[in-house]
Order: sequence, then structure tokens, then C-alpha cells
Amino acid sequence: MNIALNQANKAYSIDEVPVGAIIVKDQKIIGTGYNMRETLNDPTAHAEIIAIKKASEALGAWRLMGCTMYVTIEPCAMCAGAIVNSRIERIVIGARDPKMGACGSVMNIVQNPQLNHRADITLGVMENECSRIMKEFFKKLREK
Repeated sequence: MNIALNQANKAYSIDEVPVGAIIVKDQKIIGTGYNMRETLNDPTAHAEIIAIKKASEALGAWRLMGCTMYVTIEPCAMCAGAIVNSRIERIVIGARDPKMGACGSVMNIVQNPQLNHRADITLGVMENECSRIMKEFFKKLREK
């Protein structure tokens, strides 16, 4: 989660919402990402999507079976859908997102029994640190 938090700090440094994600397979990082929606003018440029794309490139496959995603903030519906579609087996989440979270807060896409794949979820890893960077970012934004 420390590395995902480092990714979030990269987003913060370029005035992006500070969310970071990494994907690990066999104890090796195969994908990293941080939010770049503003930078790329792309509504899909979330940390999770970028990390999934990089992991798929690294493996030469779209199925990310045996992989774990570490993400600082609970994924939204779009990212949760991408997690299901890419067959990621486990998600380790820093802090919940009570407004947009799709891994249990608002809805739970990644464990929906109607879908063909479900991911295990671990919540609250480095929760204070992951939550703090978001609070600082939005406080700074409101002050502007």
C-alpha cells in the first residue's frame, strides 16, 4: 500500500485527485497508476484503469488472474467493472469512498453474485494515510 500511496502523491503533485493503484502478481509489481483525468482530459484515466492497462501489457494478456490490486481509495463503478472484467482476484483498499465506492460502500460490483467473476476484498489497509491525502487535497482545493 505504501507504493500505491506514492502513486497517489504523484497525482497530488500535479493537482489530480490523489488516488494511486498498483497490481501485484507473484510478489512483483506489474502495473502502477495514479489519477490523470485532468492531465489527459480523459474521464476513464483513473488510477485503477491505468494500472490494469499496464499490468495487461506486462503479462501480454487481459486476464489478470492471480493478481492483487492495492488501491488507496475504494474503486468507483467503472473501475470495479474493469476489475471484474480483468479477473483480478483480490483488492486491497486503503479507505472507503462513501459517495462513489463500488466495493461495498454504495454498491458492491466486485462481489455481485450475478456476475461471472468476484474478487476478494481487504479494507482499511493504511486507512488513515490514504484518507488523509484525500482530505488535504480537497481542503487545498476549497481554499483556492
